[in-house]
Amino acid sequence: MLLGAILGAWLWWRGLPQADGPWEVLDQRVSICGEGRAAACVVDGDTLHLGRRRIRLTGFDAPELEGDCAAESALAARARAELARWLSAAPFQLDGGADPPRDRYGRELRAARRLAAGGALWLDAHMVEAGLARRDDWGGGDGWCDG
Repeated sequence: MLLGAILGAWLWWRGLPQADGPWEVLDQRVSICGEGRAAACVVDGDTLHLGRRRIRLTGFDAPELEGDCAAESALAARARAELARWLSAAPFQLDGGADPPRDRYGRELRAARRLAAGGALWLDAHMVEAGLARRDDWGGGDGWCDG
């Protein structure tokens, strides 16, 4: 019976997806910047600070806290809170290796995911499906205040 349990656990572990590149694993509490003493904090719905590192999470675009209307600012506050919750819920991974690409503000550009038995859980998909972000739209597009 013990042998069966060990074999079952080994088969389950082998079924877990493995990192396919230089992924950084993080397992720490993430607060909202200015509201806690965590080493990691979220600035807004798509930006993370890890110590002195500034990271723009990719694959989605969240509304701005100082938005064009009250509805955008309220949605941005919800996105920021959800980002902190998602990142704190379980260990997650950031891609990009030791020398990730950077945006025009010098922020690291990284995708975030969490590995699970069913496959990767992607942060960008979570935020979009929750209605708290849109797929990246660097070309502009409609604002968050449109009906």
